[in-house]
Amino acid sequence: MRPRLAALLTLALAASPLIASPLTAPAVRAQDDPGTLVIVNTRAALETVGDAALGVNHAIWDAQLGTTQVSDLLKDAGVRAMRYPGGSYSDIYHWRDHTAPGGYVAPNTDFDTFMAGVRRAGGQAIVAANYGTGTPQEAAEWVRYANVEKGYGVKYWEIGNELYGNGHYGANWEADDHPDKSPAQYASLVVEFARAMKAVDPTIHVGAVLTTPGEWPDGITAAGDAGTWNQVVLSTAGPEVDFGIVHWYPGGDTAADAMARTDRITDAIRLVREQSRRYAGKELGIAMTELNTSYGRNTQPGALFAADAYATLMANGVFTIDWWNVHNGIDRVSTIAGHTDFHDFGLLSSANCTADGTVCQPPLNTPFAPYHALAMTSRFAGPGDQLLATASTDPLVKVHAARRTDGGLSVMLINQDPDAAKPVSLRYAGYSPAGEAKVLTHGNGDAAITTGTGSATSATLPPYSITTLVLRPSAPVTGPAAPGRPAASAVTDRTATISWPAGAPGVKYEVHRRVGANTEQWGETTGTSFTAHNLVPSTRYQVNVIARDGAGRVSWSSPPLTFTTATPATSTCAVTFTDVSDWGNGYVGNVEVVNTGTRPVDGWTLTFDWPTTWQRVDSGWNGTWAQTGTTVQVVGGDSNRVIAPGAAVATGFVASYQGPNVPPSVFRLNGTHCTTR
Repeated sequence: MRPRLAALLTLALAASPLIASPLTAPAVRAQDDPGTLVIVNTRAALETVGDAALGVNHAIWDAQLGTTQVSDLLKDAGVRAMRYPGGSYSDIYHWRDHTAPGGYVAPNTDFDTFMAGVRRAGGQAIVAANYGTGTPQEAAEWVRYANVEKGYGVKYWEIGNELYGNGHYGANWEADDHPDKSPAQYASLVVEFARAMKAVDPTIHVGAVLTTPGEWPDGITAAGDAGTWNQVVLSTAGPEVDFGIVHWYPGGDTAADAMARTDRITDAIRLVREQSRRYAGKELGIAMTELNTSYGRNTQPGALFAADAYATLMANGVFTIDWWNVHNGIDRVSTIAGHTDFHDFGLLSSANCTADGTVCQPPLNTPFAPYHALAMTSRFAGPGDQLLATASTDPLVKVHAARRTDGGLSVMLINQDPDAAKPVSLRYAGYSPAGEAKVLTHGNGDAAITTGTGSATSATLPPYSITTLVLRPSAPVTGPAAPGRPAASAVTDRTATISWPAGAPGVKYEVHRRVGANTEQWGETTGTSFTAHNLVPSTRYQVNVIARDGAGRVSWSSPPLTFTTATPATSTCAVTFTDVSDWGNGYVGNVEVVNTGTRPVDGWTLTFDWPTTWQRVDSGWNGTWAQTGTTVQVVGGDSNRVIAPGAAVATGFVASYQGPNVPPSVFRLNGTHCTTR
């Protein structure tokens, strides 16, 4: 058996308290090669799918907006949310007279036509109010018309679109008539917008534009600003709004590069949450109201990216993900994965041609590959379903799993290998499936999703395909209700108290820590709190709680709790790490090391690990800097080799990054874990 497979099977099948219930499939014998091994663990639940999760963008320059054919296609794909009036048009659009000075407005794309299409599709609207050339009063009147006069019940309202692109940071694509284009001005006016709009309908949710971690201009502090865009906006507007808005066009020059960018999602969303807690004093919802890829937009690479990105974002609690766009139009033509790609942002064909008329798109509203990816995603997980931790032994096989509200389980398998089929064996922790599964497949070039039957524990994935297994339990699920989301308090460097809402009487609660796709049980209690001891300082933990009744039946997992232990309470060294000057994909960092012990340090080496693979040190000073893999080391020189008790040395570096810039958390001086200041 291959070493990586043996290691994962050892974790999955070990007779230990790591997994409370045995895996349902038998162990694989050493002489067998099951191909790719996939683990699904219902003890390690992630976030729950919201009712607006699967979304798209509609634009007022799209003459197909709201038509019967388009609405029915979106309904068939399971689309639940539609954003209006379309990207940067949001900041020039005046809803009352349906005009967008400086832009084209197609016939029959007014707000009422849009809402008729939304209702026909069975979805809900996400509306971007005009910040750039509009006023709080205009936005409030729109809320009144939509929700009071017409009864449309529009819940989610954005204030503008990508306002950081108004020229303040140098790039100017977003209309903004305000003389002051700073984040401080935007934030102060967002407060006015939110108050005026909520005075009309207090039930609405209002969102503010944020930068996406790792994407320009995130991390940059412009001249005269008190901090970065997110810091300033969240500090002022955060207490008044309900969610933050991020957009993501991650780039990539090849199919493999573009599809790999989904590994940045978890860190990016976590950083936005941390920023909202730090600067707004609360955890805001997160909406990704624009998403697309740079390679294979209309062919299978775009579909594989879309399915993986939507599922990953849902697992991280993003409440709406809105593909840009329903229609967009032909750009440039190439052949990708054996099929014609028009580099068209749209889900559906616009039926237009190249300027010379030599190449035309298929008939109007023909679905492109990403449309089928959205349809596969909606069949994989819907509102109320809970995503689960998974693992795959093959990096080209991406796997997502969801437990369904009806007691079933679904597993979405994405084969990113363009040439090879992948045999897959599946193992389940905490769930016993019936032997037969419903199988949904979308392969490279397919014009529709195929449906069949297969095994719950094995499958063969065609090249460049999305396959979903829909499972039923082998016996009725009769356990107690799942506990509510736990919370952490009294977190120190070594301990944390975890508590959760009381459930049914007479149950015991198990506290599980997630380790990859595996879990380890920390303990159990009949109460509603548990104190974990012997934790590692400066370490992030993810915890779930499970209820067990007197008959031994167990519940589904609670939503996850993530917390980080404090820096070491006592140490003989302390480190201050500072991002001095950031330009969006790199920065100057400063590191100060203090000897907090009682003896001189004669000769020192400081080490830390970057949290991601896309961060690196390019050069440094006041020491010899080197990086191996993600581990960074700086060695003191002759001029600063001795650090007296109470004294400090300063060193620094220039770093680059190509994704969310997550700061390191653990610094070791000559092997000693330092306190971080």
